[in-house]
Amino acid sequence: MTSRKRLMFVALPLLLVVLACTCSSQELFFVPTPTAPPVTLLAPPLVVATPTPLSEEIIAEVDAEDVILVNLYQRTNPGVVYIAVLVEEGGTPIPLGSGSGFVIDTEGHIITNNHVVEEADIVRVTFSDGSVAGDAQVLGRDPYSDLAVILVDVSPERLVPLELGDSSTLQVGQRVVAIGNPFGLEGTMTVGVVSALGRTLPAQMVEIAGFRNPEIIQTDAAINPGNSGGPLLDTRGRVIGVNTAIRSMTGLNSGIGFAVPVNSVKHIVPHLIEEGIYHYPYLGITSDNRFTVAELAGPLGLLVTHGVLISEVQPGTAAARAGLRGGDREVDVMGVTIMAGGDVIVAIDRHELRDFDDLIAYLVRETEVGQEVVLTVVRGEEELEILVTLGERP
Repeated sequence: MTSRKRLMFVALPLLLVVLACTCSSQELFFVPTPTAPPVTLLAPPLVVATPTPLSEEIIAEVDAEDVILVNLYQRTNPGVVYIAVLVEEGGTPIPLGSGSGFVIDTEGHIITNNHVVEEADIVRVTFSDGSVAGDAQVLGRDPYSDLAVILVDVSPERLVPLELGDSSTLQVGQRVVAIGNPFGLEGTMTVGVVSALGRTLPAQMVEIAGFRNPEIIQTDAAINPGNSGGPLLDTRGRVIGVNTAIRSMTGLNSGIGFAVPVNSVKHIVPHLIEEGIYHYPYLGITSDNRFTVAELAGPLGLLVTHGVLISEVQPGTAAARAGLRGGDREVDVMGVTIMAGGDVIVAIDRHELRDFDDLIAYLVRETEVGQEVVLTVVRGEEELEILVTLGERP
């Protein structure tokens, strides 16, 4: 993002994937709904209907749901912050953008998105009570996961940490709540459901080509520019994701929302606090994800219908040192050239792999650089177990 970029987006066919951050200088235009011209209608027959009153039980259930949401907001909103980002030009602070974040402890650590603070010279944090921490420090950033940690120097009494939940237990249809600062409107709460799990959102920066987080949460809770870095919560008020992007026809309005799962947060953020960066484990293979192994099994004569077909092994990597093999011939499949003949990784540490996204998810969620893993590999008609010591993503 350049110093003048106000809204980052990744172009998709006919749609946009837009980072849900906003610019503090952005003008908003509110257009009233147009009125229709007068028309003459024949008076319909008068029908008097007597509505059936709702039972006290139904009214009580609705009231109980309202109480839950009101209570959730009152408990969690004090832990959500407004983040203003500025750059210095000629010694003068210039507003660059704004986003959201949330407190995770009483030591002053706040989680937000990498794209919110990546070009910041000055970060100002405003709490829900209006108090401001003007000299927040960016401790660590990870563009791969789009996560960042900032530190504020305030008394512990002013900090309301939010509880981190468990994104592995989420189910489609589960109700969720987003709190943040869309378009700079602080403390906004929206309600929706988990629309899908296991979505893949491309890395936000072009130079990080080839890496995708395959465990993104999709939600229909309204997320707009300015929600970036804010929490996605379950109905108990536990953080289950970090709101990061929307998919919209216009690039500006609420569309399909995406959030980084909280289990990625729990895995990555401690490293950002301690070291400022996260070291990603790396195998050193490429795989053509235009087809699944199930689709290639017939054309290539594979003996399995799941896993990762290795197209190429990068020299000098963990995969090369372990003796994994890439493709050795080109084969045309439905008009597409595929590298065939490589190993098929069907499991890692006995965890069955459906596809390449499964492999990436396991590596990020369960492993560290230097860790040994056991790959179950199908090579021709043989099934092998190969021990690999993971390297670090370059």
